[in-house]
Amino acid sequence: MSKPKTIMIDDIEYVRKDSIQEKAVNVEGLKYCLIRCSRSGVFAGYLKSRVKQEGVILSARRIWYWTGAASISQLAVEGTSSPDSCKFPCIVDILEVTDILEVIPCTIIAQRSIEEVSIWKQ
Repeated sequence: MSKPKTIMIDDIEYVRKDSIQEKAVNVEGLKYCLIRCSRSGVFAGYLKSRVKQEGVILSARRIWYWTGAASISQLAVEGTSSPDSCKFPCIVDILEVTDILEVIPCTIIAQRSIEEVSIWKQ
């Protein structure tokens, strides 16, 4: 049985807390984002700095393979509905990239979803 997203009490509609699309918590004032690069792939983490296409990502996790979201845009907003099928390797403390194309701030729901995916390794 699916969980209801809203409930009416005395003609007032209430929304489930876990369905609100809040922005993710900042670390040291940094936003948790998905960063898409032209050659190096997609990363989740805290974008520390960016000058044109060059940037520094803290707590960077490569989004090597995902399912349960149609695009990284949906992944940044809703997270993955299939965390057991995703392949996200370990977190790297600091990562410098030189080919940033797109930065999408994540919601809290998406951040939690990404962080809860088990570390994939071979």
